[in-house]
Amino acid sequence: MEGLEITVLLGLTILVGTLLAPRVRLALPLVLVVFGLLLGFVPALREVQLPPETVLLLFLPVMLFWESLTTSLRSIRRDFRYILPMSTLLVVASAFAVAAVAVLFGMPWEIALILGAAVAPPDATAVAALGRLLPRRSFMKLKAESLTNDGTALVLYAIAVSLAVGGQVTPMVVTWTVIVSYLGGIAVGVVVAAAAWLMLRRVRTTITINVTMLLVPFTAFLVAELIHASGVLAVVVAGLIAAYLGPRISTAASRRQSEAVWPFGVFLLNGALFVLIGLEVQWVVHQTSLRMIGWLTLATVAVWVTLLAVRFLFQLLAVPFQGRGARGAHPRGLRTRMQIVSTVAGMRGAVSLAIALSVPLATPDGARLDGRDDIIFVTAGVILLSLLVQGPLLPVVVRWARFPVDNGEDEEFELAERAISGAAMAALDTLATEHGISDEVRDRVRREGYERLELANARAMARERALIDAEVDEMEGLLDSPDPLAEGSVETSSATGVPEGATLQMVATSADVDLAQRSPLIRHEEFSRLKIAMLEHKREVLFGLRRSGTVDDLVVRRISANLDLEQVRLQGIEQLD
Repeated sequence: MEGLEITVLLGLTILVGTLLAPRVRLALPLVLVVFGLLLGFVPALREVQLPPETVLLLFLPVMLFWESLTTSLRSIRRDFRYILPMSTLLVVASAFAVAAVAVLFGMPWEIALILGAAVAPPDATAVAALGRLLPRRSFMKLKAESLTNDGTALVLYAIAVSLAVGGQVTPMVVTWTVIVSYLGGIAVGVVVAAAAWLMLRRVRTTITINVTMLLVPFTAFLVAELIHASGVLAVVVAGLIAAYLGPRISTAASRRQSEAVWPFGVFLLNGALFVLIGLEVQWVVHQTSLRMIGWLTLATVAVWVTLLAVRFLFQLLAVPFQGRGARGAHPRGLRTRMQIVSTVAGMRGAVSLAIALSVPLATPDGARLDGRDDIIFVTAGVILLSLLVQGPLLPVVVRWARFPVDNGEDEEFELAERAISGAAMAALDTLATEHGISDEVRDRVRREGYERLELANARAMARERALIDAEVDEMEGLLDSPDPLAEGSVETSSATGVPEGATLQMVATSADVDLAQRSPLIRHEEFSRLKIAMLEHKREVLFGLRRSGTVDDLVVRRISANLDLEQVRLQGIEQLD
């Protein structure tokens, strides 16, 4: 099929899936994978291939960069002792366990190790799409793990392919490969982020800033690949640095534009990937002989079960090495339920399939590399099982786990809003003097500021009241004694003081305004200048709360988005030529 036809078909499939998923109460990725499987019954569509370099060089940098931008640095620092072994040692353990199982099914050891490297890492795309049912901290731990484990898997894959094609692999070579991959990837990410920072300090136009940010992940991945380092780590490190420094080197208008474009672009890429996974599975099945399908299906189920078992056992055995916080933070029963949920949430996706499809067809001397088709079949089957079994199972397991309600993010959001509003009001007189603002405009801004502060306090009290009411309702349900005041005690018709059926009318204004005077323009200009100065002061206080660890990065991101919207409303939208 032609490229344009495929593009339109993928777009229509994503559109139909987006409309259908809420109606059937299934996650969108699951619906799209099923659509891909159904489309694969059409022979012409089944020939649509997913080039591995497209995933590794085009899709992966964009998706990893966006996930890095929306990841909490504080969560990574807090749970680093959990994330590091899960993204390195667990990948290695999973790869070798899968290789051992594959050898039992008749695969050569080198081919089995390639298979292990392909299916070992949980996929960042699948985690981001299906893992949001988890509590915030558990989701962030899983997300941070899935961002970096691809790098470990690709190092293992390179070593396994060298073994399979007859290369010399010594302990020194393995050690050097790991060092270059990890340290080189981190160094490249830092250098590329620093270069972007130096450039963005000198430009203020929206389009220039966002084009620069778009080039960051591709540049980081490219440079890392040129020096044989980890492109995955380079993109993730560059994204984390960009997320931290971004508000200081970009404008409110550029951030609002990127906040609209990046999620939409990543959504389309994710949707296309899940549809293509379904098509690839159909292609793999039709390329496999009937006598081998049964044997490979058993191998697929065995590999999938092995991955689940290894992940659960690794978490169980790693608890003593994660410090007192991991052992004492939760009761034993709750900790075990959290480990089970984490096991089910570890799903495989497009990166695993891209690794499998990257396996060379022949050795350097021209001999055919046996086992490549087996690797692709088992990898595709594991992806399908993880998405279509673990995906629907995850909400059930999360409900069964009965996680305690976590209102930490809401509390931090309210704390930060009140803190920055109070600090801005305290600095209002100083800012007004610095910018030469009249008393009239200053007092107007002061009134608005106090109204905003009162609103923040009211929201906090309303949330606390809602929590108390929920607990009371739960107790009443247990006691089977409904509140006699629950019905009929409030008359809504007079709540607003407007008679029912009345029509709201605009309040008349004075007609004695002198249209020739400049005072309204001057007042508007002063008002805008003072409001922007207060927004900048709020940002400084907000970033101070982030530096001290009082407020999480994601809370800072939410509040910054609100501040940006207010600034764009004051300054207007930058017109693009």
